[in-house]
Amino acid sequence: MTTPEAAAPRVAIVGTGTIGRGWAALCASAGWHCALFDTDTMVADRAAGEIERRARALVALGRAPAETVEQGLLRIRLGRSLLHTCSDADWVIESVQEDLHAKQRLFENLGQVVRPEAIITSSSSGLPISEIAAHTRHQPRCLVAHPLNPPELIPLVEVVPGKFTAAPAVETVREWLRALNRIPIVLKREVPGNAVGRIAAAVWRECIDLVLSGVMDVDDIDRAVSLGPGLGWAAAGPHLTYHLGAGDGGVKAFLEQLLVPFEAWWGSLAQWTKLEPEQVQALTGQIERAYGAKLDAIREARDRRLAALLQALERSRKT
Repeated sequence: MTTPEAAAPRVAIVGTGTIGRGWAALCASAGWHCALFDTDTMVADRAAGEIERRARALVALGRAPAETVEQGLLRIRLGRSLLHTCSDADWVIESVQEDLHAKQRLFENLGQVVRPEAIITSSSSGLPISEIAAHTRHQPRCLVAHPLNPPELIPLVEVVPGKFTAAPAVETVREWLRALNRIPIVLKREVPGNAVGRIAAAVWRECIDLVLSGVMDVDDIDRAVSLGPGLGWAAAGPHLTYHLGAGDGGVKAFLEQLLVPFEAWWGSLAQWTKLEPEQVQALTGQIERAYGAKLDAIREARDRRLAALLQALERSRKT
């Protein structure tokens, strides 16, 4: 993940939780200059060690060169204030909690400290940038750039312009993301949850329903997704998967054969929109029993699988 020095933006990350740390590890993997700020100084102080671990893990996983990562880690600094952190940034990445009012206040404050040509992106998983940036004069240079978790490993990033976002700002962010070896996808208009969140919410609701209704255990439903449609979708996506599924006839033949069964399944899918407290407790208990307390080991195994899948997909695209 190397980028020519002249093309590398100076990045400021506001919010040093899980997503902010992932962005920082990703910037370090490219050797970019990166400043960090968090209103919670304890969270910011703890972030440094986690960012180093995650950036160096990319080296061990074959996702970044060691020399570039070490150079990038030396270029990370902790800002004392928004002004100190963001005043010279080309790209400000907001990664605070998913709370509209908190993001609005932050964007309003950022609009007063960033350079006029700076671009501000929100990592929001589903809030519209038109609302997040509603109170800043910087709206033409504001947009959503939502990474999947962990950002330093999963390459997809949703780019969502708002009503007032200028087209050049969208293209600049896409170029920066590509320089980080990310794969940006652009939504044509804002929708709650963006695209990935809506897909994930639909699939997860059905998975939850299958667990709570006693059809399957948590670990088996996770296998059903990851080794079933998840595996096929990683290679092709749902539309292409079904287009290929009927051979030479394509999706037209597929729909002729299977649309009626699919319509019957759609009619029987879960329709609820809220989990009651006792259901939350039951779901939490089943997940915790399924995976125990060894989350660090499970996370490391997950990251190894992700890296291996990405390497296999990248090799197949080159052949």
